[in-house]
Amino acid sequence: MIPESDVTFAGSFLDRADRLRADAEAQARMATDPASRVSPFWFGKPLFDLADEGPRLSWVSAADPLLAAGPESMVFMGLGEGGLAHFAEDVSHIAPPDERPIDFVDRRTLDLSETRKFIDLRAIMAEIDHRDAGIAAAAKGIFEWRATHGFCARCGAKNVIAHAGWRFDCPQCGRVHFPRTDPVVIMLVLDGDRVLLGRHPAWDPKMYSLLAGFMEPGETIEEAVRREVAEETAVSVGEVRYVTSQPWPFPASLMIGCVARAETTRIEIDPVELEDALWVPKAEIAEALEGRHPDIAPARKGAVAQVILRAWVEGRIAEFDA
Repeated sequence: MIPESDVTFAGSFLDRADRLRADAEAQARMATDPASRVSPFWFGKPLFDLADEGPRLSWVSAADPLLAAGPESMVFMGLGEGGLAHFAEDVSHIAPPDERPIDFVDRRTLDLSETRKFIDLRAIMAEIDHRDAGIAAAAKGIFEWRATHGFCARCGAKNVIAHAGWRFDCPQCGRVHFPRTDPVVIMLVLDGDRVLLGRHPAWDPKMYSLLAGFMEPGETIEEAVRREVAEETAVSVGEVRYVTSQPWPFPASLMIGCVARAETTRIEIDPVELEDALWVPKAEIAEALEGRHPDIAPARKGAVAQVILRAWVEGRIAEFDA
């Protein structure tokens, strides 16, 4: 089994306290209490404090001037130790970005001080403390959803933020809208001690990873795994087992990790989806994870693909009988 603590963006130290989201009086009281803690976000980037050994979310007082005059209400993230309220707020209004992000990993930051900086989650996901990662992912997901679902999909009216930031209500037709999570299957496809890896042309040089793809309506997880593998490589898959999952807030996915038995091994790639695909022995995956393989670089540290591959190499994922 793969523990949650091994998976970036999984877990949170907060009680989400959904029971309080509909309590407007309690929300107003907590949102104006200087003791309440708030995680500011600037164009999807959380504020981190780099003063300690690694980046930690920077929590500011609800009375901090940084939070003043925000155009939208805060998102209630939950209750911490001692019932202390925690929120997240979009403060993108404080400064426009110098340009729209164009890189796969956007490393541009907005610095508030020597140690407090707004940093893109994907750029530092390998360094984020596990206690912060789940909170940052949830807040980023909400802000991404707000940015793209501000109008009612039924009638086109402008939605109104409700339920402590976790819902949109349409004032015209009454439709309620909840944040989206798009399920994605990601597969450890095995043929004995070999794994099927693929490469997208936009990735870093030599980088290979597990095959993955979005689920379609009306599919089970197992059906999605078989379809995606067949579409991308023409390899047929039989038995499928669940391994782990990872929230992936880029912008709003849930990676569903599975291990699958290959029934055929001939590869015929879909050039629209992949640049290359190949079978790699476990010993070579071990070399790649250690940075010693001459031709293969593993998926980025922090991505669930590397977590699954490492667990397989270490014998923590049950293989299929011969």
